[in-house]
Amino acid sequence: MMARFALVPVAALLAAGGLLAQRKETPKLNYPHTLKGDVTDTYHGTTVPDPYRWLEDDVRKSSAVADWVAAQNKVTQAFLEAIPQREGIRARITELWNFERFSAPSKVGGKYLFSKNNGLQNQSVLYIQDTLDSEPRLLLDPNAWSKDGTVALAGTAVSDDGKYAAYGRSESGSDWQTWGVLDVATGKPLSDELKWVKFSGASWTADGKGFFYSRFPEPTGEGKFQSLNENQTLYYHRVGTPQSDDVLVYKRPDHPKWNVGGEVSEDGRYLIISIGDGTTSRKVRVAYRDLLEPYALPVDLIDNHDGKFAFVGNDGPVFYFRTETDAPKGRVVAIDTRKPEKKEWKTVVAEAKETLEGVGMVGGQFVCSYLQDAKTVVKLFGPDGKLVRDVALPGIGTAAGFGGKKSDTETFYSFSSFNTPTSTYRYDIITGRSKLLKQPKVSFSPDDYEVKQIFYASKDGTRIPMFICSKKGIKLDGTNPTLLYGYGGFNISLTPGFSVSRLQWMEMGGVLAVANLRGGGEYGEAWHRAGTKLQKQNVFDDFIAAAEHLVKEKYTSPPKLAIQGGSNGGLLVGACMTQRPDLYGACLPAVGVMDMLRFQKFTAGRFWVDDYGSSDNKEEFEAQLKYSPYHNLKPGTKYPATMVTTADTDDRVVPGHSFKFAARLQESHAGGPPVLARIETKAGHGAGKPTAKVIEEAADLWAFLVKALDFKPSGVK
Repeated sequence: MMARFALVPVAALLAAGGLLAQRKETPKLNYPHTLKGDVTDTYHGTTVPDPYRWLEDDVRKSSAVADWVAAQNKVTQAFLEAIPQREGIRARITELWNFERFSAPSKVGGKYLFSKNNGLQNQSVLYIQDTLDSEPRLLLDPNAWSKDGTVALAGTAVSDDGKYAAYGRSESGSDWQTWGVLDVATGKPLSDELKWVKFSGASWTADGKGFFYSRFPEPTGEGKFQSLNENQTLYYHRVGTPQSDDVLVYKRPDHPKWNVGGEVSEDGRYLIISIGDGTTSRKVRVAYRDLLEPYALPVDLIDNHDGKFAFVGNDGPVFYFRTETDAPKGRVVAIDTRKPEKKEWKTVVAEAKETLEGVGMVGGQFVCSYLQDAKTVVKLFGPDGKLVRDVALPGIGTAAGFGGKKSDTETFYSFSSFNTPTSTYRYDIITGRSKLLKQPKVSFSPDDYEVKQIFYASKDGTRIPMFICSKKGIKLDGTNPTLLYGYGGFNISLTPGFSVSRLQWMEMGGVLAVANLRGGGEYGEAWHRAGTKLQKQNVFDDFIAAAEHLVKEKYTSPPKLAIQGGSNGGLLVGACMTQRPDLYGACLPAVGVMDMLRFQKFTAGRFWVDDYGSSDNKEEFEAQLKYSPYHNLKPGTKYPATMVTTADTDDRVVPGHSFKFAARLQESHAGGPPVLARIETKAGHGAGKPTAKVIEEAADLWAFLVKALDFKPSGVK
């Protein structure tokens, strides 16, 4: 789920190529006046002021917050409109975006489903076809759901017989979804409507008469977009009946913060119930229910184990799981439900040197996807756990997919890298051969760019990998505008992938660097845990060391270096810019967690305690207060040029985080570079954002960096 995205350097002179160049100063801006309150909180005897608490109010309900947002956007848009390269950047990125792109197919009920975007469509369209060579038929077009493209398809699940498709809709980027049912043959929606669904898919029973899904209670009062999401409950919905008739399957009122999900085994015999208490679901309990026994109750299979368990499949009563229990980099275990004790568990695929990211059972094989220094490696193992073969991928990059059923002899995947657009492939399980299905045509030459991976030492000596991408032939003279991106949290790995906006950044002459920080999942659970709770500072140290390495190796220099991250990465940027304001020329914190003392009080924030800790705990509070971006802005400091970005309907990381941070940043800033807030309307945390808004935001970000880093972009008219 999740998770599920400043300071001008102290030195005014830039040493580059033996010459000193005077940095241009941006005229002082007149920021909107922001009212300060006298709110304080006391944590474990420590009083902490929160003068901008009122900006936590829902912008849809508070006219004061709405006025503040409008005033901030007015200043920001005026600044951006004055940048002469902005329109040229927008025109070029629009041109780059205008290409056909496809998802890898999935095979359900003997048919193939895939999504396609013609180029500039706001939302991709879902198609179905009888064979891979037959004419596709449109199944769902989200572009017809709203004029501005802000209603998105949030998930689909097709019944095994291919008769029905359950599908979710999300409005304005909200995590809240409304699910319906479609008749696949006619393409017509049925009357089914399921509300208050969040962090859930749908899993059909074998008879195709209904599916399991998870929902929350309807929020009371005005808490739809900000109140804590608690008491998630698993239900069964029968097609053609009202939601009020849905059958309660599993709930845990004794633990309202636990999240609950259900999945039907491929043979249709069992419902696997997963229960977690964090975004990364480290502490997972697993129960199951025999669906052939109408009065059967859920049976606990894995109870209170401190580790993650992902259901892979089953052979009758023997269940297979991917787990990190006793294997920090992951393994596959078999658990016989008739002898479920841990001592009876059997290792099927042993832990490897690489990190096991995902496992599927296709064609009677275990298809295992690994990360090797943040790059995808795929291996096939037989039912006995013996290696069958390595999957030959098209190159070094990221491969995703490899779904299917035990009876299938084919599977599908997508592949991409920083300079390789996402292509789709069919993989033959029997022969081991890949066949290219779709390869997009983007108006650039991949041969003009180079991608390399380097390793650098963090503050404590830890070896950290980083990808560096640019046009071929750049000079290492310290003058290259460079964008450093990071995340570092929630066991999420940053792997090579194609991005149109990043391509444009490199085309303009910029260097792109992506650092694989601790807190992510690149090297397994130990790597993840090394960047959580009391060790969260490791993540910031890793990112700062990445910036220092880029400067040391003369890729760039502080006035030419920008840092970027979203969500947990927004926290990363906020923390690093407050700790090292001398190191960057520009900062782009997006939809960030900026108040580390109150995040757990809103929407999905309670899930993040597993990674961040909680201010309710004295030791964790003391650690959080030291790096919380909102609380560590210091009055009279000259911060780098900064554009804080968020959206008014973000109900993952509520926009109050960014509002409060931007207000305090403008108050604390000593002047010079701009420190702005760009607040999107009718948008959320990022998922489902229409193409038009994606292009608009990317153009604004690059225009801002052109101004802040003071460079002339190539390829922009």
